[in-house]
Amino acid sequence: MQLALRAARLGLGTAAPNPSVGAVIADEATGEVISVGTTAPGGRPHAEPQATAAAGASARGKTMYVTLEPCSHVGHTPPCVEAVLAAGVSRVVVAQEDPDPRVAGRGLDRLRQEGVAVTRGVLGDEARWLTRGHIVRVTERRPMIQLKLAVGPDGTVPRGGSGTPLFVTGEIARAHGHMLRARADAILVGAGTVRDDDPDLTCRLPGLAGRSPVRVVLAGNGLPAPSCRLARTCRQVPVWIMAPARTIAAEGDAAQALRDAGCRLFEVSEVGGRPWLPSLCEALVGEGITRLLVEGGPSLWKSFAQAGLVDEVRLFQSRPDAASTTGQSSDSGDFLGSLLPGLDLTAVDRRRLGPDDMTTLRHQPPRT
Repeated sequence: MQLALRAARLGLGTAAPNPSVGAVIADEATGEVISVGTTAPGGRPHAEPQATAAAGASARGKTMYVTLEPCSHVGHTPPCVEAVLAAGVSRVVVAQEDPDPRVAGRGLDRLRQEGVAVTRGVLGDEARWLTRGHIVRVTERRPMIQLKLAVGPDGTVPRGGSGTPLFVTGEIARAHGHMLRARADAILVGAGTVRDDDPDLTCRLPGLAGRSPVRVVLAGNGLPAPSCRLARTCRQVPVWIMAPARTIAAEGDAAQALRDAGCRLFEVSEVGGRPWLPSLCEALVGEGITRLLVEGGPSLWKSFAQAGLVDEVRLFQSRPDAASTTGQSSDSGDFLGSLLPGLDLTAVDRRRLGPDDMTTLRHQPPRT
């Protein structure tokens, strides 16, 4: 199952609107791994038919390990459970059931009816975090939301200006940040960040430029300039601008120029003069987004925190002595309370990245 989870991670950022699933066919008697499948880019073919096709006749009588219950409904492709049955596997080990009401245990029931032994719940907690984008899309009509914070040793947030970003962390931390982009379906910043930094928001890791996510700008009181870097490159990597109807109407010429450049503009509801984040989430889910990376800045982080719309926080923090790998940054608890009010965060991982620290924190336990 660990191998199946690794296979699923490979598809993060490419499988939307479907979840990224990993499937492994193995011989339990010998320990031989016969085949491995990952959900293909665009969400199909699914992992199970990929694994069974690769195994061929060698799958008969063997065990399949899969990170999510095989689907049992007819969609754009035949049900995965039928491919599993046709392959002749004798046992299926599943990390988690699929909360999608079209599946919701029916895939496992179909396997049992045909005499296939079923074991469920193996490494379920890990699988649920990996598949959380799919889970909350189905149960809450929103994407999985991950905040990326980059702060100085004392928790202060640097701010760029004149179209030039200010980097507070080193190259290794920034490379990890680009990997987060590669594993996201969309990346979100506010219009203020676009004005200050004029960012690209693409994945610039070697060989992964094609994994750049959809770039989303949340604009409350003003649209980004049609001359910004995002607008100039939106035909290479999509740019979506989410704004209240009044903002789009008030800047009719700029809105049309952005559309002419190739940007998509979406109207979102507003409450108290600010974009209503549940409306933003609904719009993103409607476009097939399951994993959203919020880079933005303090005001945007605070808005998501206060709305309770945060699943995971990836905190990058430089140490007091940037030339040393032995110094320690201040306790993140000293400043996260003000940056992310209302979140009950639990650190699940902490590691050193050269002169910086990277901490992964989660807000709430995964829901099934």
